[in-house]
Amino acid sequence: MTLKIIAIVLSYLLGSVSFSVVMAKLLKGIDIRQHGSGNAGATNTLRILGKGPAIAVLLLDVLKGIGAIWLGKWLGGGNEWIPALCGLAAIVGHNWPVYFRFRGGKGIATTIGIMATLCFFPALCAGIIAILLIVFTRYVSLGSLVFVALTPISLLVFGLIQGFDWPIFWSSLVICLFAFWRHRSNIVKIVQGRENKIGSGGSKGGKGIVK
Repeated sequence: MTLKIIAIVLSYLLGSVSFSVVMAKLLKGIDIRQHGSGNAGATNTLRILGKGPAIAVLLLDVLKGIGAIWLGKWLGGGNEWIPALCGLAAIVGHNWPVYFRFRGGKGIATTIGIMATLCFFPALCAGIIAILLIVFTRYVSLGSLVFVALTPISLLVFGLIQGFDWPIFWSSLVICLFAFWRHRSNIVKIVQGRENKIGSGGSKGGKGIVK
């Protein structure tokens, strides 16, 4: 039991490493949360630091999710719930990082790493649809929301064929709720037609690509 708790706590601490904040501090000596949209994620990194750092932040945030799941597998003692709980803990850490006064990002990149590790093919199906939506609408925030919404549905479809993995399904549902809550301002902007599109450059206060 102790190792399981340690795995969850370590996953939260891993998720709390905000690579966007760290990179902005190292490269420009600034707090990225005080610039651009104010979000500690890949989009704001792109606006403030450029493509290279943004890609690095995106990949590192994905790796956080992968790392959290493997922590759960290694220390979970075969308990199927522990990797899922570790994934949730990593997202909580990313969104509310203990190292940075609980002001983080929106968790989509970390979610990609988590779901791709827990359920690759259901996540891939959801991801393909989300990417196509982004291509046609240029709303990456919308694509992100569609990805987290379709993943539980995809899991149910695959479950009918292969059998249900309830820990993964319920964790994907909680992750979906997290994402919609963190993107509530983006949802309002999409409805009002004010959401920034990919490649539009954006402005202060805008939101965009993977958070």
